[in-house]
Amino acid sequence: MAWTRKGDARRRKRVEALERPDYGWIWKPLLGLLLLYVAVTLALGAWWSRTPAVHSVEQVPMERRGDAGAEPAARGAVTVATLASIVETLYAKPGGYLRNDRLPPGLWVDNMPSWERGVLRQAQDLARALPSMHPGEAGELEAAIRGLAGDGLDWYRPATETHLGEAVAALDRQLSMMTGMQAEGFSPGAGLPRWLADVEARLDDLGVRLASGAGSHQLLRELAIDTEALPAGTPWYRVDNVFFEARGTGWALVQMLEGVQRDQADALAEAGVVERWERLRAELAMTQRRLWSPLVMSGSGFGPFANHALVMALHVSRARELVEEIREALVASAALPAAADAPGAAPASEPEVVEVTPASDAPAQDEASTAAGE
Repeated sequence: MAWTRKGDARRRKRVEALERPDYGWIWKPLLGLLLLYVAVTLALGAWWSRTPAVHSVEQVPMERRGDAGAEPAARGAVTVATLASIVETLYAKPGGYLRNDRLPPGLWVDNMPSWERGVLRQAQDLARALPSMHPGEAGELEAAIRGLAGDGLDWYRPATETHLGEAVAALDRQLSMMTGMQAEGFSPGAGLPRWLADVEARLDDLGVRLASGAGSHQLLRELAIDTEALPAGTPWYRVDNVFFEARGTGWALVQMLEGVQRDQADALAEAGVVERWERLRAELAMTQRRLWSPLVMSGSGFGPFANHALVMALHVSRARELVEEIREALVASAALPAAADAPGAAPASEPEVVEVTPASDAPAQDEASTAAGE
């Protein structure tokens, strides 16, 4: 009968579905999970790529010294506290330290790791200069140098974050030793030329790499840049990496320069470089302006697209020139007292004594000479 045949067909269909199940439906939830994962990682990558805010150099020393924040501190405390806060930002910001990530979304993000590279290089340079600024034992400063050593790519234990934490702990211990009226501080102006020489070399390298990736060499010739001395052009897919490394360098230097200025204000004023120091900070602050484009562009001329790498190269080059002028002025200022204290040197304030014969005695001398001749 018809109804029995239909029932048998339905039973056979159910049996066949159990024996040979159709898994075609499973791709829909898997695709949904994949799209959700991509959306979450992209959102995290965008959040983690935001540049941290600049620290308040006035508040950082007080916050890091804790209960002793209200007590006076020796010269150099602001510099040490500023360096500790900059290094701490590398692993305490949203997403943590990304340069050594081996999994997404940190693996996909390239702008922030380049920014971290610029910050880390400046932290290493300042840390290496701190022992030459301190006249006494520099055990904690040497520990900070060891913590900051390396390329910052270690991901397995001990990872880079561990080394950075050790450097921050050493700097905090040094900061606690510089608290109090009898604490030993940095020497006035000591170590600044050495640190500025490292800063100058870093900025010069960045300027060259930015200029080599700026696109047309005709634009560089119009800006009086020696195109023959430029290395091979930076690949287009790495221009943004150099750009954000320069932004990280400027972010760190703006705070370091302010911290050093607060500690060494008298030495900078004596060398006559306060105005240039302020101009240097302003020039580096220009590297931190908001980038309104989602991409780092390399336009040309008055075309519809900007050339972000070339603009950054101009700010970096001007900053390098100011660093060179300040360093030379500090070296000359340090050489003047040494020359004045050298043995046999006449005091600058006392002119050479010359014997002068009074005019009223001249006739008497002439008569004496005449009498002697007779």
